[in-house]
Amino acid sequence: MDAEIFYVLVGAVVVAAIARWRGWPAPLLVTVVALAASFLPFVPEVEIDGHLLLNLVLPPLLYSAALDVSFVGFKRSLPQIRRLGITLVLLTAVAVGLVAWWILPSLTLPGALLLGAIVAPPDAVSAAAIGRKLGLPRRIMTVLSGESLINDATSLTLYRVFAAIIAGATLTVWDGVWQFLLAVGVGIAVGLVFGIVLHQLRMRINDAVVIGTFGLLAPFGAYAIAEHLLGSGVLAVVAMGLYVGYNSPRTDYTTRQQEAPLWLSADLLLESFVFAYIGLQFPRVLSDLGGEEVGRILLLSGAVLLVVLVMRPLYVYPANGWANRQDRRRLERWDRTVESGAFDERRRESKRWKDYSAEELRSKIVRDRMAGLQLNWKDNAVISWAGMRGVVTLATALAAADLAALDTEPSHAIVVVAFIVTVGTLLLQGLTLPLLIRGLGIASDVDEADDERAIAEVKAKSREAGKAFLAEKRIEWEQKYGEVDLRVFDSFTKRMTRVERDTDEAQQVEDAVARPSYDDLVALSRGWLQVRRDILLAERDAGNLDEEVMRELMTAMDAEELALDTRGATRQQGRA
Repeated sequence: MDAEIFYVLVGAVVVAAIARWRGWPAPLLVTVVALAASFLPFVPEVEIDGHLLLNLVLPPLLYSAALDVSFVGFKRSLPQIRRLGITLVLLTAVAVGLVAWWILPSLTLPGALLLGAIVAPPDAVSAAAIGRKLGLPRRIMTVLSGESLINDATSLTLYRVFAAIIAGATLTVWDGVWQFLLAVGVGIAVGLVFGIVLHQLRMRINDAVVIGTFGLLAPFGAYAIAEHLLGSGVLAVVAMGLYVGYNSPRTDYTTRQQEAPLWLSADLLLESFVFAYIGLQFPRVLSDLGGEEVGRILLLSGAVLLVVLVMRPLYVYPANGWANRQDRRRLERWDRTVESGAFDERRRESKRWKDYSAEELRSKIVRDRMAGLQLNWKDNAVISWAGMRGVVTLATALAAADLAALDTEPSHAIVVVAFIVTVGTLLLQGLTLPLLIRGLGIASDVDEADDERAIAEVKAKSREAGKAFLAEKRIEWEQKYGEVDLRVFDSFTKRMTRVERDTDEAQQVEDAVARPSYDDLVALSRGWLQVRRDILLAERDAGNLDEEVMRELMTAMDAEELALDTRGATRQQGRA
């Protein structure tokens, strides 16, 4: 078994590498190749326990995804994310459950609802890969990524409730609501504790290897402890990842530079294996079917696949329209408040509003609370069709097959339906989503224009802050070294500000300057970098700079600091 898993891993990574080289969506190609390879007689069968797959694969994938999600964007898009990640999952589970119970009564209603909970949550891995390749706007990518971070928690909580009912427990609707609230509260609390502890370790330990190792272990610990306390392990990992990712720019640059390729490699390995496993298992699942129910189970699979495909657009458009109407009503109420003069009275009494004018506060409401207005019908078309299922559907279906209270035939039916829905959505939606995006003409041009304006504003603020920093340092140097060496300071700072991002030229400047001391010049450069980093963080926190753009600019500054350290190490070796 160990050798078989190794062969699957190697083969999946090779196929994924070819897909990345050619610019194709790796999950789709891996699934198709694995599905074709599964019919070859010499390809071994690989069987893995569903609970083991869920506990080993899900935590690191969720944590890595949460690290990359913009917390500011996530917060702004939370109304849409909440509708898709909670309400849509609930409605899909109920719709699938009723259809499944009608077609195959032997499932029983709890078993049918269990099937609905299993196939309800989409997996954004494929959609995100396609979206990045085709340049989807960040507003869509944020919604899809955010949905994938919380819909698993909803699905697994439903799975837990219906599995308990199948096992003989008597649960009311309020019991289910309580379990969901408990899962949310405990999961987020555990995740924040782990996130705070991990962030403090990242701030205090300068060894990037040790911090990277802690980062690899933390998702498993948060997931396991949250589940042990009856919380949501998914939300624990997501909360930890969002907290650590948001505060990552405050840590040492070596930690950021080391963890980025580490998690990219982990994602490639785990995602490749999971989608290869999906393709390899499909023929075996079909071969396990037997008896007179084969046709009905295949009919059930087609019906559930149709329900899954149709439910998403049927919900997305009305929900978005309703949210837009609510947002417009909120603005109308605000405008009436301003016109009546009540705002001025409330502003005088409120510390929260006293620094804002009426127009500034209205703009803030539009920006921070009206995320629904950011999506047009084309955006919603893409979101409606980006419902591919993946690792959670597969793993929970395999785990359900091991439930002792579930008969053999219903358990086989659940596994078959889950596999057909997963493979069907991956191939049908995954292969046609690029055509839909191109046909609608959706691109990230607006994002790029907004980014250019935001970057220009940040650069202007950075220059002003840098001038103030250098003016202060110039006074210190004059007191310490005298006026003669101020020429060295002026020459160095003039060139440093001109070549902020040109590492090679910056190193030549360091070679040309020898006084007052190399350490003084390095300290000056680090201070200059820190001032610029502080400006980036302040603009990100104020909502004026998108987090992804901030991270790109931060990466450029990390490269500058790496050049300083590399140059320093070279000088020390030369002296030795």
